[in-house]
Amino acid sequence: MAEVVAETALGEGRAPAGRLRAAAEGVRAYRLIAGMWIRSTLAYRASFLLTALGNFAATGLDFVAILLMFAHIDALGGYTLPEVAFLYGASGAAFGLADLVMGSMDRLGRRVRDGTLDTLLVRPVPVLAQVAADRFALRRLGRITQGLLVLGYALLTLDIHWTPLRVLLIPLMLLSGAAVFASVFVAGGAFQFVAQDASEVQNSFTYGGNQMVQYPPTVFAKDLVRGVTFVVPLAFVNWLPSMYVLGRPYPLDLPGWLAFAPPLVAVGCCALAGLAWRAGLRAYRSTGS
Repeated sequence: MAEVVAETALGEGRAPAGRLRAAAEGVRAYRLIAGMWIRSTLAYRASFLLTALGNFAATGLDFVAILLMFAHIDALGGYTLPEVAFLYGASGAAFGLADLVMGSMDRLGRRVRDGTLDTLLVRPVPVLAQVAADRFALRRLGRITQGLLVLGYALLTLDIHWTPLRVLLIPLMLLSGAAVFASVFVAGGAFQFVAQDASEVQNSFTYGGNQMVQYPPTVFAKDLVRGVTFVVPLAFVNWLPSMYVLGRPYPLDLPGWLAFAPPLVAVGCCALAGLAWRAGLRAYRSTGS
């Protein structure tokens, strides 16, 4: 929901009180629209359970592939199966949260093409809240559940010297990672105002980015690791905090304090995504249909 706040809070010429009211309206609108879709989904409980289980099973196949890989090797890029499971579970749960809240953003290009976005513009509700909550898919809970189960397996299997900072870093990593992924969803939606058929480009950074950070950084070229650290900061989703928890060396010899930077990175990403969204919305011209 940070992006809903970003859209309204970045309005030009608004007093702070007005920005807070607009942010509250956006959150309330999102909650009401999402609630409507949840009630619609739960009206057919058997269908919902089947689709949720299907989503759980489909995402679980990714980890099955990792298990098959480790049936033939002892380590991947120097990482054992429980360590890779930790990376996989943290990334999968964070992405699942973002996908649940903001996954509908990839439909924006279709709305721009067929002109149905115009109907959202005339409503006294933030457009971002309407687009993000549209067709809220409760079945995506299957992805979150699967990621948390793999993460739980890793935490039970790994021999970690737990400290208060390490314990605190686990939920902080999941929430910050979800905010980073959500900001990428919003920025990708903003790009679709310009390039209307860009949903696959957006997916390469969201779904593709999730797939990438599920594996250790040691298996990728350094230039690619630099890109997901300094350009699209997906390394802050799980790589950097995970290195601290696991006691592993940081990629690119980065300083250790960056393990605690994900919340700041998430706030920065949300702010930039909010700016991109407002710029895209201002540049939008109706299809005229």
